[in-house]
Amino acid sequence: MFTPALLAPLTAFAATLVIIWWLLRSRLSFIALDRPGRRSLHERPVPRTGGIGIHAGIILAWATAAPNLPDAAWAAYAVMLAISFLEDVGGVAAAWRLGVHLLGAGLFAADMLLGIQGWIVIAAVAVAIAWMANLYNFMDGSDGLAGGMALIGFGGYGIAAWLSGSTAFALVNFSVAAAAAAFLVFNFHPARVFMGDTGSVPLGFLAGAFGAIGWLQRDWSWWFPVVVFSPFIADASVTLARRLLRRERVWEAHRDHYYQRLVLMGWGHRKTALAEYGLMLACGALALIVLTLPAPLQAIVLAVAAGAYLVLIGAIGHAWSRFNAGAPR
Repeated sequence: MFTPALLAPLTAFAATLVIIWWLLRSRLSFIALDRPGRRSLHERPVPRTGGIGIHAGIILAWATAAPNLPDAAWAAYAVMLAISFLEDVGGVAAAWRLGVHLLGAGLFAADMLLGIQGWIVIAAVAVAIAWMANLYNFMDGSDGLAGGMALIGFGGYGIAAWLSGSTAFALVNFSVAAAAAAFLVFNFHPARVFMGDTGSVPLGFLAGAFGAIGWLQRDWSWWFPVVVFSPFIADASVTLARRLLRRERVWEAHRDHYYQRLVLMGWGHRKTALAEYGLMLACGALALIVLTLPAPLQAIVLAVAAGAYLVLIGAIGHAWSRFNAGAPR
């Protein structure tokens, strides 16, 4: 039966497309410019107002679908949007941003899990969601990458929720995916707009928060969100661990992510994005397939997938070492 809620993804796509198109042609495109620096992968100033369009489209779509999301999810989402917008237009100290991210994630985790899980689990979920918000921001450094992960990742969430019978929750996720698809019209290489912190941090929060909601609703197992978003989680987490071991300032900008290395080794933005899309699609499909398997077989497949990531990371690391060894000094 047709209901207005089914139009939510179309609303998200159309609204995001129109809002970003308008922003790029208005003076508001200059309120936040991403100027290239020594550690950037772009060579000219690019507006980073795409996140405004993405989340405006999402909110308008949710107004159509009227999803029954927890109040804490709305509150934390608003907090993430506010602090990220302030960072884009004026800058906020890293410690303050992290504190607000932890506060928002903690508010959500406590509201969802208090009385169901102990404080250790609540704290772990809060840290995981805050990390997801930050790693999504870290991975937003190459044309088309973060938008593609949102399209494929939230699309995977939507399919899993739909198959489990959670139609309203599926439409919520499909709306996020549709907004990301509209953003990619302007962000695929050569990018005319970036999503900025306003786009990436709240998207990372939603990836973590919706992953937890789907788990609590029994739409999927706890590992499902990890596998779906593993292209981002693996790259950012391993890179952070390497930098911590080298005692580097992990809060400072750098070009040490594996996707950045691929771009710098000559793959460029377009080829890197397409390769990452292939990995994202494979991870999303694998996660959906593994959900149908018995628990023991799930563990075996996930262990093999983890091993494959280690091989892939090792291969890129080896290629990077050879690339640096052959670079002129």
